[in-house]
Amino acid sequence: MMTIQWRPEVNPLTTPQSYRPLHVPRAIFGYDELAARIAAKNPVYSEGLGKGYMLAMREEIKAMLAEGNQLTLEGLLTAHISLSGRLDSPDDPLPPLDESLQVRIYPSKRLVDEVRQVAHMERLPMTEKAPVISSAEDTVLKLDNVLNPAGLLRLTGADLLFDPETGNGECVIEGTRSGRAVQTRFGTIANSAVMLMPDIPSQPDPWNNEYRVSISTRYSERGSLRTSTYRRPLRTPLAVAGFGHPHLQVGILTDKAAAPHVLVTGGNLTGNSARVRIQAVLNAQDGQLRLNLMDMKEDGSAGNAVTVADNGTFTLPGFAGSPLTALEVTVNSYAVLKEMIRKDYSGRVVDILDVRTGN
Repeated sequence: MMTIQWRPEVNPLTTPQSYRPLHVPRAIFGYDELAARIAAKNPVYSEGLGKGYMLAMREEIKAMLAEGNQLTLEGLLTAHISLSGRLDSPDDPLPPLDESLQVRIYPSKRLVDEVRQVAHMERLPMTEKAPVISSAEDTVLKLDNVLNPAGLLRLTGADLLFDPETGNGECVIEGTRSGRAVQTRFGTIANSAVMLMPDIPSQPDPWNNEYRVSISTRYSERGSLRTSTYRRPLRTPLAVAGFGHPHLQVGILTDKAAAPHVLVTGGNLTGNSARVRIQAVLNAQDGQLRLNLMDMKEDGSAGNAVTVADNGTFTLPGFAGSPLTALEVTVNSYAVLKEMIRKDYSGRVVDILDVRTGN
C-alpha cells in the first residue's frame, strides 16, 4: 500500500517553538506519467492518445478562461479568472494584465474528501538543519542565475549564516569543468541572504562559463559541516570579439564540454558593440528546441524564435532597438544541448553576449 509521507519541521513563526507537518512528495508526475497510468488501467487508450487528449484539454481550458468563462469539472476542480489592483476612481483603467489578472484553480470538495478517505499517512524522521540556497541574482544586472565579474551576487534562502573569519563555514564558486574559489569579499552574511563580490575561477576554454555556488556552515562549535549547493548553474557573460570577421567562431550555450555545443559564426551589427542575451528553450510538450535573442531585462524586448530540429546553421533576428539586427549561430551538438537544457536548466538556458567588432 502506498502512503503519503510527511515529517515534522520547525515552525519559525511561533514562540515558544512549535512544529508543523510537511508533506514530502514521492515523485513529481506530468503528462507522460499520467497518460501511462491511464493506459495501464484502460487498454483501449494508448499513452500517446491519452497525452494528446490532455494537451488538447489544456488548450481548451486556456481558451475558455481567456473568453471570460468559469470552468467547473465536477468532482475535480474549478478554474476562473480573478482581478486585483487599486483603482483611485471608478473611471480608472485596469492595471496591466500581468499585474491584475490571475487564474485561480481550486480542487473540488468531493476530490478532497475522497483523497482523505483513502489516504494512509507515513511519518518520516526530522531532517538535520542545513543551509538552503533558494535563489541567486546579480544585483547590478538584476538578472537571476547570472555570475557577473563586475556585479554583486545575492544569494537568498534559509539558515545561510556563517562566519568566514572564524572558519565555521565558507561560500565557494566552482566551475563545472574545473576551478574552485573560496569567496572572501562579502557584504551581508545573514540567515536569509548573503551578498558578495564574486571571485570567479577560470576554466580551460572560454565557452566553459557554467559555475556552481555552495555555502557550508556549522551550527555549533562541534557540529558537522553542512553544505548546500544551489540547484541551478550560474553563467558568466561571454565575449564575442571580432564580430564581422569571416572566420568568427565563438562558443556559447555550453556546459563543461571540451567542445562548444553552439558557435556564433556571424550576423549583422550596426555600430561597434551590443550586449544582448540569447536563450534556448526546450518545449516539454512537443520536444522542440527554439532559440531567440533578448534584451537585458526580464520580460523585455525579444526577437522572433527560430526552431532548431538538428545540427546546422541558423539566423536569429534581432529585436526592436538593438544594434544587433541578426545573429548567425551554428549548432554542433543538438542532442547534447537538448539533454543539457532538460537535465540541468529545467527547459531554459540563457547566455549574455558582449558583441563587439574589435578584439
